[in-house]
Amino acid sequence: EIEAKYNKKMQMLRDELDLRRKTEIHEVEERKNNQISELMKNHEKAFSEIKNYYNDITLKNLALINLLKEQMEERKKRENQLEKEKADLLLHKKQQQETLQQTQEQVFEMQKKLAHYDMDKEALTNTKARLKVIQKELKDLQWEHEVLEQRFSKVQAERDELYQKFTKAINEVQQKTGFKNLLLERKLKGLLDVLEKKEVELSEVFAASNLDPGALSLVSQKLEDVLSSKNTTIEDLQFQLARVCKAHNDMLQTLEAKLTAFGIPLDNLGFKPLESPVLGQ
Repeated sequence: EIEAKYNKKMQMLRDELDLRRKTEIHEVEERKNNQISELMKNHEKAFSEIKNYYNDITLKNLALINLLKEQMEERKKRENQLEKEKADLLLHKKQQQETLQQTQEQVFEMQKKLAHYDMDKEALTNTKARLKVIQKELKDLQWEHEVLEQRFSKVQAERDELYQKFTKAINEVQQKTGFKNLLLERKLKGLLDVLEKKEVELSEVFAASNLDPGALSLVSQKLEDVLSSKNTTIEDLQFQLARVCKAHNDMLQTLEAKLTAFGIPLDNLGFKPLESPVLGQ
């Protein structure tokens, strides 16, 4: 716009100067032509009157020559003035061109700034959009974190509750198992003691009584039946004891697996569970 404005202004100034120059040249030519016509007339008149008025014509010619000299000097002055004006116009034109060049450079710099501004504006828009996405993701993550914290608190409560239940169950099972094992062992020991006493008494009876072989065979048969019954009872008691010991050991393995699954170290129990030895192993 500035370039177009100055071009238009320069064109108007050039047209104005050309019009002024043409007008002045036309005026000068017109005056020159008028003067030439006048001179021709005067010369013709002087030539026609030269014979009669030679002296007057000579004086008039001298006066006319002086006048023409003055006019020539005026024309020279006018030409010098026009040359000066032309130089001024050229200088002004040069200044206008320098100003135009500076303006063009300023326009170029402004265009570069405008390009950077558009890029910065686009980057800012992208950054704002990215910031909104990140804020939404952060909000979602915070919500998920709160949900996970609530679930973690719930799982911790369930773990503590299961730990308390397992501890209580272990204590109860250990007490019951130990007590039952103790009873079964004492009962088995008592039966063995009774069996030994019976065998000793039976041996003493056999030694003291002089029974015939048939009676002795009958008594021995009954005694074997009794011993077989007692051995069956002992085997049943041993089987029950082995089953209880195996159940105890299975319960300990299940407990260790559950504690490992819930991430609870075995040292947190406060005691070390002992496996019961199974008879026959």
